[in-house]
Amino acid sequence: MQNNDTNVRLSRLREIPRAIWALGFVSLLMDASSEIIHALLPIYLVTVLGASMLTVGLIEGIAEATASITKVFAGALSDWLGRRKLLALIGYGLAAFTKPIFPLAASVTWLVAARFVDRIGKGIRGAPRDALVADLAPPHLRGASFGLRQSLDTVGAFLGTMLAIGLMWLTANNFQTAFWVAVVPAFLAVGLLVFAVHEPERPVGLRKLRSPFSLAELKHLGLAYWWIVGVAVVFSIARFSEAFLLLRAQNVGMPVMLVPTVLVLMNVVYALAAYPAGALSDHANRITVLGAGFGLLVAADLTLAFTKGLPGLGLGVALWGLHMGFTQGLLAALVADTAPPELRGTAYGFFNLFSGLALLVASLLAGALWDKFGPQSTFFGGAMFAAIALAGLSATRHIAPTVGHAPKSG
Repeated sequence: MQNNDTNVRLSRLREIPRAIWALGFVSLLMDASSEIIHALLPIYLVTVLGASMLTVGLIEGIAEATASITKVFAGALSDWLGRRKLLALIGYGLAAFTKPIFPLAASVTWLVAARFVDRIGKGIRGAPRDALVADLAPPHLRGASFGLRQSLDTVGAFLGTMLAIGLMWLTANNFQTAFWVAVVPAFLAVGLLVFAVHEPERPVGLRKLRSPFSLAELKHLGLAYWWIVGVAVVFSIARFSEAFLLLRAQNVGMPVMLVPTVLVLMNVVYALAAYPAGALSDHANRITVLGAGFGLLVAADLTLAFTKGLPGLGLGVALWGLHMGFTQGLLAALVADTAPPELRGTAYGFFNLFSGLALLVASLLAGALWDKFGPQSTFFGGAMFAAIALAGLSATRHIAPTVGHAPKSG
């Protein structure tokens, strides 16, 4: 019986189109490159270039806001042009060509410019890439396809962090060497996208768009799509920045040098869970599987709120990673389920914009709660918003009864 289950899982993996595998490895390589730099950049700015903490915060804030805003326009443009790979390539290309600036930069100004362009690249590629996955994935493997890409993306984040730690140890804290190593996977990602990903032909009879941002076109997205976006926004407020996991680790007594292992544990669990959760959603009701992910966040928050030691911290962080695996790929698959094919880029653009803004609000709220009432209140607040999101998700069955049902194969 166990052998049969294993054979079925392997068969499903083989059914996923090669171009989606390639997009997953593109994400893995670029994330590994980016994480090497992002893991070290704040320390480099402060200790080597003498930047203030305010400068670091300003750089990160501008960078992420830029990425969120760019996603909307890039997604809509990919719908209007009918060329998703081109925009994804521009986005990945911009990110790759900024990487050599980091080891060469002699001032904060150059690093700000590089970080800004890098995030523009991220914004340009995000929505067209997700829409391309939706275009390539067979409907009955949509959850598995998004889950696979998410798993490989998270493996890249994990590998990048580990490489950053290893490179600093091997080179006696030589930041420039680590930054130069980050250049290599970035250009490999661009090469893989160019040669291994082929955009499918635009379906015959697909409606030609005049203006993706017009009210008439946005109405075509439909109530089910906007309801899912609303649920995702509330859920994003519940899942504030992972920086608060690091702060909680320090708060319960973890030695400072070991605090980054929290993110390693979270990403390992996340990577292991994302594909199985996506594949499960193709054979069960996607709303039900996603609801389990929302419930896992409630459990993670309550565990982290009540824990007083490292075992409880480890359990809470593992549950946090598990909830990420059960939600991120599935939310992306639900966007593809509910948005018309000709508006998928626009749909992902708005989805990413509103979710990104909600994450900003979430982190500000989490920080305010922590400062005012202590760490328990931050995680209680997260659990409360996750429960509200779960209630909204449950209401989807009444708002849009057909959403979430597993498509038939073939």
